[in-house]
Amino acid sequence: MVEKHLHIISFTVPYPVTYGGVFDLFYKLPALQAQGVKIHLHCFSLGEDEAPILNQYCETVVYYKRNHGHKGISNTLPYIVSSRKNETLLLNLLQDDYPIFMEGVHCTYLLNDPRFTNRKCFVRIHNVEFQYYQELCKSSSSLIKKMYYWMESRMLYAYEKKMVKKAVFWGVTEKDDTVYRKELGCKTIEHLPVYLPPDWKVQGIEGMGSYCLYHGDLSIEANEKAATWLLEKVFHIIKVPFVIAGKGPSEKLTTLAHSQDHTCLVGDPSEKEMQDIIAKAHIHVLPSYTTTGIKLKLINTLYNGRHCVVNPATIAGSGLESACHTGTTATAFQEIIAQLYHQPFTSEEIDLRKKLLGAMFNNEANAKKQVGWIWGE
Repeated sequence: MVEKHLHIISFTVPYPVTYGGVFDLFYKLPALQAQGVKIHLHCFSLGEDEAPILNQYCETVVYYKRNHGHKGISNTLPYIVSSRKNETLLLNLLQDDYPIFMEGVHCTYLLNDPRFTNRKCFVRIHNVEFQYYQELCKSSSSLIKKMYYWMESRMLYAYEKKMVKKAVFWGVTEKDDTVYRKELGCKTIEHLPVYLPPDWKVQGIEGMGSYCLYHGDLSIEANEKAATWLLEKVFHIIKVPFVIAGKGPSEKLTTLAHSQDHTCLVGDPSEKEMQDIIAKAHIHVLPSYTTTGIKLKLINTLYNGRHCVVNPATIAGSGLESACHTGTTATAFQEIIAQLYHQPFTSEEIDLRKKLLGAMFNNEANAKKQVGWIWGE
């Protein structure tokens, strides 16, 4: 039997799994290894420590320094691409003829290089990037950031439109797949659900939890904005216990969260602490300002938490609408929370999630699908 070797280029070091975007990057590795794939992993780093655990799943692991700040700026390429332009990586990839799998548009610089014209290339779309940057532009309160997001979005639109002809693409939501097909003219996109921790089972606990919860990477501006909106527009009116938890909270958000007696913030919890916080909550309140990609915090909640209240942007194109309560305004959120706060979480809701999530997220089935697409099996 011919050995299956695969280069994977990751836009970041895929460990530790401390935020949603890394789940798919990391849990893909053991799943593909279990299918007999010999992985050669290439990671971009901004100075993060090397992760020895990656050697358990990969034949080789190489780290590359990402060009940060002005060193990564280009007149012709989006910043997320130009900051990962690296000739050493390209030379390493040219040492053999193995297929190349790029995690995100971020890692696709090589598709512009004629040396790779006849190479089998695959790209994972974690977001429709030009739309994601449009939405960041709308939600940002900083004029300088707005200008950067607007320019990046324009460059990404032109870039993504050009790239769709040069590789096979895999999207994380049906909505993103449709944008790639209809707006960008991509004829090669397939749907591939995200990879999750293999031990995840639906384990929301029946009955009553203790508080409402918003969790996420609080260093991301859109997440801070969502948490601030909840504090000022929802929980300023409805006086029930509300916890915000996540990494990198700003001083401003921390102060705001502790300015009311019934609200608080837990900064930088460990992965174990975060899962404990999620398990003990009664209502998960997860508004979002971006509609592209899939929200891992939503999936985490549906596996490990109780009631879930979202806005349409959180569930756009996810297929998870039936497991959530949806509101579009602060008043709607207040009314839903008031109703659910005294309503036990039931076995019927657990059964619905088992059926829904079990059909959608299966690492083994997804890895077999990927192997089939790459090697034609």
